[in-house]
Amino acid sequence: MPFALLGGLTPRVFLARHWQRRPLVVRGAIPDFREPLGVAELFRLASHGEVESRLVRRSAREWRLEHGPFSRATFARMPDSRWTLLVQGVNLVAPGVDRLMRRFAFASYARLDDVMVSYAAPGGGVGPHVDSYDVFLLQGKGRRRWRIARPRPYRLTARAPLKILADFRPEQEWVLETGDLLYLPPGWAHDGTALAPSVTYSIGFRAPTAQELAIAYLQFLEDRVSRKGIYADPGLKPQRHPARLSDDLIERYARLLHGFPVSLSDVREFVGCHLSEPKSHVRFERPTRLPGKQRFVRMTARRGLHLAAATIMLYRGRQFFVNGESVTARHGRALLARLADRRALEPGIFPAEDAAELLYTWYRSGYLDLGEADG
Repeated sequence: MPFALLGGLTPRVFLARHWQRRPLVVRGAIPDFREPLGVAELFRLASHGEVESRLVRRSAREWRLEHGPFSRATFARMPDSRWTLLVQGVNLVAPGVDRLMRRFAFASYARLDDVMVSYAAPGGGVGPHVDSYDVFLLQGKGRRRWRIARPRPYRLTARAPLKILADFRPEQEWVLETGDLLYLPPGWAHDGTALAPSVTYSIGFRAPTAQELAIAYLQFLEDRVSRKGIYADPGLKPQRHPARLSDDLIERYARLLHGFPVSLSDVREFVGCHLSEPKSHVRFERPTRLPGKQRFVRMTARRGLHLAAATIMLYRGRQFFVNGESVTARHGRALLARLADRRALEPGIFPAEDAAELLYTWYRSGYLDLGEADG
């Protein structure tokens, strides 16, 4: 069925026509959009250091970048124009922003990354730049002018603290107002400038480089590699140049590393663990009062439960991946898949023993929260 968020397109049509192909502007993607976060709350988050924050200022042709957390006095001293606050991962600490992000789940939770919220004073922005990932730019309060250009090799501005394009030539532009949406595929250059005090919600998607993925995979294999043998060099001759790496030494090391294991099953498990791994700054709060397992099951049936905002849960067959951990579900697969897909279980469900054990373990770790108590 048509999807208002995508301008009347169904997710299938949007993915076929626009996803990683060409931009899309949707007027009134969320009619009468009521923002899930106020500007004062955004400033509070940036001052308490709960999330990553940056402050970008521009004067004449000079760009300045500062990293948070920032004191509240910082914002009181800011000028009336030409600055931007960027706050990353707001979905992890603001439930309403997390619910907003889940509207874009037609592209799979494995691809959803986070929501960056930016506040810009008039004239504020971060300059023309290119992202390597898909992004939906949803306009909150205010108005922002977006100028874009198709992918091509770009030069970067020398000595700028941000990757600002030096040779950006816009090909299209729009002014977005509250509730409007702009989708940009990877590689499209874009420049957003606030025309009034403005808030933008940037829903970004994961797009690791091959290098990042290779490094993560090697780290994943660290505890899985079991190789026999030890370096040995019988018949070693006295070395005239002890700092020189001889051909014989290099060949012996190469033989030890020959046939380094890369199996399909390892890759499958690695991908699940890697994509569900929270970012390094994420911390989970364990329940302060822990019920016994049987009481927890009864509370689940009465109140339902839901994944914590920062929890990432994926699955393949009977294999489930939760926050970088892998587990095989012998029973209760359908229930756990429902939890992963919907991020919640409604009241009235009694999980079977195996599923209850897993849910209780995740609850104790702070990965799950019970629903609100009656009354």
